[in-house]
Amino acid sequence: MIHTTHSLRVRYAETDPMKYVYYGNYAQYFELGRVELFRSIGISYDEIEKSGIWLPVSEYDIKYLKPALYDQKLEIHTFLRKKPGVRLEFDYEIYNEESVKITQASTTLFFLNAENNKIIKCPDFLMKMIEENWIEK
Repeated sequence: MIHTTHSLRVRYAETDPMKYVYYGNYAQYFELGRVELFRSIGISYDEIEKSGIWLPVSEYDIKYLKPALYDQKLEIHTFLRKKPGVRLEFDYEIYNEESVKITQASTTLFFLNAENNKIIKCPDFLMKMIEENWIEK
């Protein structure tokens, strides 16, 4: 398993008139979690793309437990619990300032060769980095 935590403060522009985080903004929070997870194992999303690999999202599942509010500091926990094949599955948990879990979600991405738009298995260079950072639970 690989786990990272990233914090952010909810900006006013991310909220609706009730000052709740607008539901569509959570996808950006999870993208931030994925980017930071890759960074934690030693590679940027940009480097993956420059190597000719795209990572489109094919599935997105979310459960809102409590609202995130304007100006709250949130902790985004991102998990890679299973080593990838052609798919890469992430789990997420968001906690508010009181350490209450307010959201849980998952996304599934797949590896796509940017040159020919063919689905491929996880590239060896990336699998090596994942395995080097893998912690058995």
